[in-house]
Amino acid sequence: MVDVAPQLTPEEEKQAVRDIAVATEAQTKVGDTFYLITQRWWQDWLEYVSQTSIVNDGSSSEHQGSVSSSALKKPSCIDNSDLIDEAVYEDSATGIELHDTLVEGTDYILLPKEVWNKLHSWYGGGPVLARKVINTGLSKKELSVEVYPLRLELHLMPKGDRSSIRISKKETIGELHRKACEIFDLTPKQVCIWDYFSHQKHALMNDMEKTLDEANIQMDQDILVELINIKTEGGLSSHQENGSMNNGSLAPATLHSSIATSGGLSASKFSSRNGNSESHFQNLNTDKAYGTSSISTRGATCGLTGLLNLGNTCFMNSAIQCLVHTPEFTRYFREDYHQEINRQNPLGMVGELALAFGDLLRKLWAPGRAPVAPRPFKAKLVRFAPQFSGCSQHDSQELLAFLLDGLHEDLNRVKHKPYIKSKDADDRPDEEVADEYWANHIARNDSIIVDVCQGQYKSTLVCPVCNKVSVTFDPFMYLSLPLQSTATRSMTVTIFTCDGSALPAAYTLTVPKHGRCRDLIQSLSIACSLQFNEKLLLAEIRGHLIYRFLEDPMILLSTIKEDDHLTAYKIPKVLKKTKFLQLIHRREEQGTGNAQSPVGWKPYGTPLVSPISCDDTITRSDIQQIVHTMLSPMLRTKGSGAMTTSNASVVASTKSHTDSSIAAPTKGEDGSSKPMLSEKLPLQLVDENNACIDLTVGDDKVVKLSLPSMSILVFVDWSQNLLASYDTNHIENLPEVCKHVHVSKKARNEPLSLYTCLEAFLREEPLVPEDMWYCPQCKERRQASKKLDLWRLPEVLVIHLKRFSYSRSMKHKLDTFVNIPIHDFDLTNYVANKNNTQRQIYELYALTNHYGGMGSGHYTAHIKLLDENRWYNFDDNHISPINEEDVKSAAAYVLFYKRVNNDRSSASNGVGSNLNSKNINSNS
Repeated sequence: MVDVAPQLTPEEEKQAVRDIAVATEAQTKVGDTFYLITQRWWQDWLEYVSQTSIVNDGSSSEHQGSVSSSALKKPSCIDNSDLIDEAVYEDSATGIELHDTLVEGTDYILLPKEVWNKLHSWYGGGPVLARKVINTGLSKKELSVEVYPLRLELHLMPKGDRSSIRISKKETIGELHRKACEIFDLTPKQVCIWDYFSHQKHALMNDMEKTLDEANIQMDQDILVELINIKTEGGLSSHQENGSMNNGSLAPATLHSSIATSGGLSASKFSSRNGNSESHFQNLNTDKAYGTSSISTRGATCGLTGLLNLGNTCFMNSAIQCLVHTPEFTRYFREDYHQEINRQNPLGMVGELALAFGDLLRKLWAPGRAPVAPRPFKAKLVRFAPQFSGCSQHDSQELLAFLLDGLHEDLNRVKHKPYIKSKDADDRPDEEVADEYWANHIARNDSIIVDVCQGQYKSTLVCPVCNKVSVTFDPFMYLSLPLQSTATRSMTVTIFTCDGSALPAAYTLTVPKHGRCRDLIQSLSIACSLQFNEKLLLAEIRGHLIYRFLEDPMILLSTIKEDDHLTAYKIPKVLKKTKFLQLIHRREEQGTGNAQSPVGWKPYGTPLVSPISCDDTITRSDIQQIVHTMLSPMLRTKGSGAMTTSNASVVASTKSHTDSSIAAPTKGEDGSSKPMLSEKLPLQLVDENNACIDLTVGDDKVVKLSLPSMSILVFVDWSQNLLASYDTNHIENLPEVCKHVHVSKKARNEPLSLYTCLEAFLREEPLVPEDMWYCPQCKERRQASKKLDLWRLPEVLVIHLKRFSYSRSMKHKLDTFVNIPIHDFDLTNYVANKNNTQRQIYELYALTNHYGGMGSGHYTAHIKLLDENRWYNFDDNHISPINEEDVKSAAAYVLFYKRVNNDRSSASNGVGSNLNSKNINSNS
């Protein structure tokens, strides 16, 4: 009889796993095995064991019934199938292949061997996905699990056979040699192995003790397995000499990354960091490693040199790579720029920052691909910017801002800055004022950074009290664009006309969820084909009355609830000293219980609005005519149904209608057409004392409009006889702002465009209370509205996406995907200077990425080598080619765009040019 192990309770399972995890965490070492398990199954197991523990503790007795039922749902067997790329697995010689984009903590977690074995013994399942622990970092003491070992493509020549292989980057060249022989059924003496980067022989890999990481072998790289079937012995000897020459004893190429999709590593919770790792390399003279005679080169292409991570310096490495691959900077710093060093500038770093940056750029563009340790540059950086010292993670954009400003001051050609007092615009043409501001700026700031990266925008401030307008033209080094929320909502608004030209019409629109009233009005204007001489007056209706006019375009749409009722009244745009006549509908209601109870008039339907000029003399008959005009579209014909003519005058002049209250147009004494009303509508005007004035009598009596209120209230009492003449259904059934309807997933996840972010940046906004503007006319600080416009664009446009938000209580990162144009980024229509007829088209050539959360993420850079017309991923010292479509991601952080200039051929990285930096026209 076989003994069956007793089934553990959920609490016992949880305790057993916890004990094993704690015991193994402190003992993890290189070579240990960890196992991937799908996050989905792990979360189910955690809920299973956690919910049960609540019931057993008796601390949630009121929910015990529901919890205990869910606690019985024990997870089924482990199923890791969602981690596996089935399409690759079917045809892969490397065995089980994972999806390339898995993220730890989102798609999977890593379990120590002992924990995996325990769970697998309880639940079974699979497939088993084992991965080894390797050492990383400069100190070689950081432990990470190599989730993605190198995937290499072996090419057997001259036979032409090919095979894929998975191998750890910490394995030796000798192990790769052995596995290649095993795959192709060869003996070690028959083959030699070459670094076959870009399908070209670059270096003979004959140092059998060297690791693949040290040999700078990248993911998805090609390896040439060459048969030594040579007729003469000299050929092999030649290869060996060439190979030993190219295998210089350079500093090992280490990887510092916690991003599975970038560096092939996924740092588990067992990772450790040594803040003093840099001390192990203090005596290493890296400057001697950059000669041109003993460096392994991969083709003629320069600029594919990585930067070693000195301990959380990926933020610096990614920013530097973008700057050194900016064509104008590449040319400038590779030529003799020392004559432009400004050592007397009190705002600069006595030229030391520029010299350190230029030296680093030259090393990165030297032939060869040995990674550079940027210690001299970082030492200079922290000397002048101590906020970047230590091994803490910092913001790549903040470093870029400091570098651009610091390099500008170190290279400022203006040795003595003149004092220039800016003049007020005084209603002068914008072009004149903008050129004056720019000339004053250049008189004090003139450097390669200004030539290449600085633009100019127009800033307009308007005082909300006295309407004083202040216009300035300020320089900018980069644009910081907000990530406007892509969330949208549907809003239904009913539009009424005041001239009787159309029946009310309801429009359902899609607007930004966190937008403002101006967004809604803009969408409404397009939907109803608003004419240039018309505008919309937005109002909220409550209890059949106008609760408020939404006149402030900055009112947040979030203040409007889904069960609210909105109307928009189409009125003439050019109106001065105007009041609004509000026509309130009342209906006769009989008291309940007693047939003799008095009749009551209660509001119903939707109010109508018509503007009235305060400059004109308004009589009671005029108000009668205004109301007739507003109600005319609802007039019934002789038969049944509503009259829907769009011509109000035709409606008003209809003589065949039997209702005696219809206006009949007649010729007045002055010959003008003025309708004479044989019988008036039952209208009541509310005067300034809240008394009702009967408008059916005293046609020529003037109505006083000197009320302090902007509205004039008029009641129309709808009797049964009057309702027989008008179809009031059009004003009775006012729809809610939003009815719950199914929204497609595509609409909910609408991608955010970079153009949308730019439009949000340029949109008029009120200043925050902490940053109020001192109005020179009011002589007080005012919360003015501010509007930015692009006026002058630079040769290289740097765009910062504001992914990080800070407040007193919270720090937050937005992982919003922004659809960034790679080609044909057209800014022509966004430039306010219409005298500039040149099209402003830009092309993306570099960007930094940020993966992970606040303070614990990782930076990389995507760079396009213009000489090759090919994109590469720069992950510290590891560089790998990527497809152009992979450049866009939710990690994109700082973007570098270069203007496409049709007048001359585009500059390319690293190519010598006689173009002097002073001649770069960045102001066009």
